[in-house]
Amino acid sequence: MRIVVLDADPAFGCSAAPEGARGELDVSRLKQLGEVTIYKNTAPAEAVEHSRGAAILVTNKVSLGEEEFSQLPDVRLVSVLATGVNVIDIQAASNRGVTVCNVPGYSTMSTAQHTFALLLELCNHVGLHARDVEKGGWANSPSFSYFKAPLRELDGKVFGLVGLGAIGSQVAKMAQAFGMQVLVHTRTTKEMPGARFVDKDTLLKECDVISLHFPLTAQTRHFFYETALGMMKPEALLINAARGPVLDEFAVARALHEGRLGGLAADVLSEEPPQASSPLLRSPRTIITPHIAWATEAARKRLLETTVGNIEAFLQGTPQNVIRSSP
Repeated sequence: MRIVVLDADPAFGCSAAPEGARGELDVSRLKQLGEVTIYKNTAPAEAVEHSRGAAILVTNKVSLGEEEFSQLPDVRLVSVLATGVNVIDIQAASNRGVTVCNVPGYSTMSTAQHTFALLLELCNHVGLHARDVEKGGWANSPSFSYFKAPLRELDGKVFGLVGLGAIGSQVAKMAQAFGMQVLVHTRTTKEMPGARFVDKDTLLKECDVISLHFPLTAQTRHFFYETALGMMKPEALLINAARGPVLDEFAVARALHEGRLGGLAADVLSEEPPQASSPLLRSPRTIITPHIAWATEAARKRLLETTVGNIEAFLQGTPQNVIRSSP
């Protein structure tokens, strides 16, 4: 049984990190399941070549569609190293009898934690002040205290959530712990003590912070666009730990440059890695992190463990975490 991991970097360990901080995971259990080939990365043009002859493919960001599946008749299982499976053409896989699995819930706590790390950086500017102290700013200050940017208190502010899945629910609890009022806009109303469910317009108009936690679909692409941004408070903060394309990035950049949006913190962009010309990279009051909300060591261990479990279950004839094609 040939198993190919198409892009293990950084899920199994980050080669871009300094020596001693790469967080390599133990893949011995995976290697017990068959003849395993692990590629750190696979370019789009290499996907078929790297996958040829494999019965099981493991992918994170390498896309597999009709063109690839048509050239890979041996593939029986694709296990995605993520919760979202938008890199796979599920219908094309189903048409060829290929099972597709994902890893639900592995990064819930890590992503919720990172969401608040982004928000707190926008409010407290810890990095800005720490760097200034390192450069001698405090040592040369005539006062015992100073600040380089306005500092915000979250208590009593209105926190808006779009999406209330596992991650959104944890973020809501954290917001409440900070003393914030929580408003939620979601397709399906769920039980959330202390939260108020509202329509999109109400969320946009009333919230001081809006945090995004929903999947990318044809309906959610550019969920935040010029008109939506125009309804927000000019001092409001926007947090995106969902997917880059849920924002119209050019519209968001204009709002930031024109002072119609108080700040943006995003862990995702429409193109990853971004081009130097990406509109948000040079926008004011903006914090961008390189898609790392999911990547704590604890979360990556859960990711690998569940992926191995997906393969084991498939080999035993009882596949788990299966993604079904649309009817």
